[in-house]
Amino acid sequence: MLSLSMFAVLLGFGAIAGFLAGLLGVGGGLVIVPVVVGVLEAARLGGNHVQHLAVGTSLAVMVFTSVSSVRAHHKKGAVDWRIVRGMAPGMVLGTFGGSLLAGLIPSQALRWFFVLYAYLVGAQMFLGAKPAASRDMPGIAGQSAAGGVIGMISSWVGIGGGSMSVPFMGWCNVPVHTAIATSAALGWPIAVSGAIGYLASGWQQPGLPWGALGFIYLPAMLALMLMTVLMAPLGARAAHALPVPKLKKAFAVLMVVMASEMLIGLLRHG
Repeated sequence: MLSLSMFAVLLGFGAIAGFLAGLLGVGGGLVIVPVVVGVLEAARLGGNHVQHLAVGTSLAVMVFTSVSSVRAHHKKGAVDWRIVRGMAPGMVLGTFGGSLLAGLIPSQALRWFFVLYAYLVGAQMFLGAKPAASRDMPGIAGQSAAGGVIGMISSWVGIGGGSMSVPFMGWCNVPVHTAIATSAALGWPIAVSGAIGYLASGWQQPGLPWGALGFIYLPAMLALMLMTVLMAPLGARAAHALPVPKLKKAFAVLMVVMASEMLIGLLRHG
């Protein structure tokens, strides 16, 4: 079982993750996954499935966080629901398929993938690198294909896809605030299909701790969900008032630090 101090860590980082998810349209899972990994390893829970549990739990948390965040964005009229309808079907298929496939991938390999992805996103956010707006949104087939790729990668990292869907929409001349809000809406189908996939791929796996439902660790999910749901709307409102570029750089540094902690653990254990 988790200690009170471990629950305090989950509550604190849940608040950070929820605020960032609402503020930047990215970040919830990139904070949650390393924290859940650290807590499970400190409690000596999860065995060879720590990374699967962290990713599955992150996606389950986002089922609730994304609803809270998108409601705040929708009230401001910032969500482009035509893009959501175009990209969501491919995202659902890509995320669900990727989460089922994840059950066959060793935990260490999933962790390497997360670390490399976090470094890439951290560098992109810190440098402000993004594709130039040089085209319009593709048709339904193109949007669905892009959604499928974003969904599959998201399912292996435990994120809502914002670190990919926001730059993609920016490349397609979607205004930044619309892209962030629309990304928050797209996070819900990713989260739901990913959570169901990790529940299924982890069902009756040996060695899972008490409180695990497939690859979703319910005690951590509940603690994180409580804070992310409270903080995501505050982040969404703050997105229209705070210096987002400076906050992105600060978040990029945090992400690199957390990814480095995971990398050190990987190298230490071979």
